[in-house]
Amino acid sequence: MALTVNQWVPAAHRGDAIGDSARRVEALLRGMGYVSHLYAMTIDDDLRRVVRPFDHPEASAGDVTIFHFALPSPMTPRFARLQRGRVLQYHNITPAHFFAPYDANLFRLARLGRQDLATLVGRVDLALGDSEYNRAELEQMGFTPTGVMPIAIDTSRITDAPRRPALEEVLDDGLDNFLFVGRIVPNKKIEDYVRLAELYKRYVNVDYRFFFVGRYEGVPRYYATVRALMEQFEIPPDRFIFTGPVPNEDLAAYFRMSRVYISLSEHEGFCVPLLEAMAADLPVLAYSAAAIPDTLGGAGVQFSPKDLEHAAELLGALNVDEDFRRRVIAGQRARLAEFGDTRVERDLKKIVDGVTSGRLEA
Repeated sequence: MALTVNQWVPAAHRGDAIGDSARRVEALLRGMGYVSHLYAMTIDDDLRRVVRPFDHPEASAGDVTIFHFALPSPMTPRFARLQRGRVLQYHNITPAHFFAPYDANLFRLARLGRQDLATLVGRVDLALGDSEYNRAELEQMGFTPTGVMPIAIDTSRITDAPRRPALEEVLDDGLDNFLFVGRIVPNKKIEDYVRLAELYKRYVNVDYRFFFVGRYEGVPRYYATVRALMEQFEIPPDRFIFTGPVPNEDLAAYFRMSRVYISLSEHEGFCVPLLEAMAADLPVLAYSAAAIPDTLGGAGVQFSPKDLEHAAELLGALNVDEDFRRRVIAGQRARLAEFGDTRVERDLKKIVDGVTSGRLEA
């Protein structure tokens, strides 16, 4: 009889990196011959046919259960009570101090998240980070044995998306487009993009535009701070565009019509948009912090310390030096290949075999 390998994720939302990765893993597990289902407490309406509710009677019946942890939830104590096959996959919790000046509730949630995670020390069979950065944090907390299982990403929503000619025409107006994808939250350091834009305008080129694709209403006080800084630096509103969430075909158009993807974040547990940029052959410029070096490997253009004048020079070079761009893109293609299905299937088999046989090494 085939082994059952289930996954738990607190919330199943389409477009969310954790939920998308879990559904990809489910498909790969089934293709490998395992019985596999995904269970969630909150499920988008359009996912109810493919994701089971957490109160389903078979939620706790897996030979192996992979629990995707990124926030505190009632799943945590129930996972700890499982009698076998407990695999924790940690997707990181943004440190609370980033939220302290802006949102007391998010500050509290981040602290509770780490406290919730700590209750699982000694109560899992294997603790995985989706990056070496996250694995090291698990080890520091006392988890053992630990390992790394990167997010399983399907980049087809970027590479296979239908074209959007009308949007592409709007974006192709002579300005150089620079892109960020993600939530507008304090750890992403959106205020540093404002400072970077000022330096780029002063020393490199005035014909630029930054697109920020993702939710911006989650931390209103922080978003207001960014807007106030834009006014202080007299950034024209049409040069900093906050789109909010967009459909996949629009997202693909933004990747396609941009010159450089920029990450100035100071805390990431993995950062899926970096891989999506690679899939779109969009050169990446990234501040080398937290898990960014783990995800990029040696690909993209990384810089540290956070010297924004230097970053503006690098941005200018990536924008206009076609030979430089070709070399960077070639390196990114090689790095992206390391995240393919073959690697994921190999890692999954090793995890399932190790957990079910009891032959795991710290």
